[in-house]
Amino acid sequence: MTGSLVILRHGESTWNQLNLFTGWHDVPLTEKGTAEAASAGTTLKAEGLSFDVVHTSLLTRAVITAHLALTELGQVCLPVQRSWRLNERHYGALQGLDKKETSDRHGEELTKLWRRSYDTPPPPVDTSSPEHPANDPRYRRLPVAVLPGSECLKDVVARVLPYWYDVVVPQLQAGWDVLIVAHGNSLRSLVMHLEGISEQDIAELNIPTGAPRLYTFDDALNVTSAKYLGDADAVAAAAAAVAAQAGGH
Repeated sequence: MTGSLVILRHGESTWNQLNLFTGWHDVPLTEKGTAEAASAGTTLKAEGLSFDVVHTSLLTRAVITAHLALTELGQVCLPVQRSWRLNERHYGALQGLDKKETSDRHGEELTKLWRRSYDTPPPPVDTSSPEHPANDPRYRRLPVAVLPGSECLKDVVARVLPYWYDVVVPQLQAGWDVLIVAHGNSLRSLVMHLEGISEQDIAELNIPTGAPRLYTFDDALNVTSAKYLGDADAVAAAAAAVAAQAGGH
């Protein structure tokens, strides 16, 4: 029998709170984000779920969210696999900028194109920039050529799906129940693939922080059900908060 999948976006980070473009910049959770992560674990436990493996990005906000959720779930010793392929979208020269100020400076239309179009990346940073991952020791084993200076969602899909097919799919096919804790855009890429969302419609998808989404599959790994767990009103409010941040990730 095919295993189940839960995806979980990390809890609110300090740059989420400040409404800054975060991307690959490493920031901690806020107090609210810490509570969201723990609450996600409580929700998973109340649903009677347990997992065989957890996957996270290499960014602290996802790593800590996974740890806090698993602590509440009583599975803190679960095997963990981490990959840069699950990192947030790299926002290039926008990283660290205020989203509203960026919109005021460059215009709402261009800023929305950078934020939410499927195939238009923001202006890139070069390898000399502190915001380029070539200057972060956690990526030192990777060829500089694969490290982005900026990404659009199409680029994120291109790096997430190989990890999905090569690593996660075999686990699901083996009957493992899998938890993925990642980011707004890496999870949007995965949801786009799993739920057959078009390039046009994906722009309007907002994934709430700290809200587990459960998928079940048939033997051919087609999705048979997909639903957020926990209080529906709280999930809707969290998604609305993401949308209100001018598409904050």
